[in-house]
Amino acid sequence: MNDNIKDKVIVITGASSGLGLAAARLLSEQGARVVLGARRIERLQQLADELNNAGHQALAVATDVTVLDAVKHLVDSAVQTFGRIDVMVNNAGLMPISALERLKVEDWDRTIDVNLKGVLYGIAAALPHMQRQKAGHFINVSSVAGHKIMANGAVYSATKHAVRALSEGLRQEVKPWNIRTTIVSPGAVDTELPSSITEQDVAQGMLGFYQANAIPADSFARAIAFAIGQPDDMDVNEILFRPTKQIP
Repeated sequence: MNDNIKDKVIVITGASSGLGLAAARLLSEQGARVVLGARRIERLQQLADELNNAGHQALAVATDVTVLDAVKHLVDSAVQTFGRIDVMVNNAGLMPISALERLKVEDWDRTIDVNLKGVLYGIAAALPHMQRQKAGHFINVSSVAGHKIMANGAVYSATKHAVRALSEGLRQEVKPWNIRTTIVSPGAVDTELPSSITEQDVAQGMLGFYQANAIPADSFARAIAFAIGQPDDMDVNEILFRPTKQIP
């Protein structure tokens, strides 16, 4: 158990599957109290029950990260239940990639709403509490696509580049309150992310890429546990990781 994770109150969006679910399990095992947000409340409650039955502390809150009041309710529930918020993991995301010429404007809007505005809403919900506490930690999930533009992924990459820019701006602004910031940029990790692709030919190609390269979601969980677990005077600003065999 990591003493710098034990008893911390950690809010995780997108916690019903994939990266968020893996993070909730690992951080709970290391003694954190986790507050889980996602739209699929049945799956979310099942995870919370699993963790609570194992002797951990978990709370499930139905959350749509595209709605500011919903994200505020998630964070406020954490503070009301556990007295504070130590870490905000802005993890919820989707990847409905396609060539720009296909004009999938609805997909573009959803991608911006979840991947970028969802992070902004997480900051808006948690920052006032962290300022009052004079302590806290934001973990914002970008992607390898936030470092490299991939074919068919202009809008997705734009949101993930924006998450990095936003996080660096946040890092510089929150120093007076002793708040830490970490950007985590995963490569191919085994999650439901490719299932959000609406164009079948693009989805097939991406599925093949993931089948050939993806590593388990606990790789992400270990990365954020590393960042959270460092002493308070160390701010791990960015973690970029890929499967060992991934090239792009």
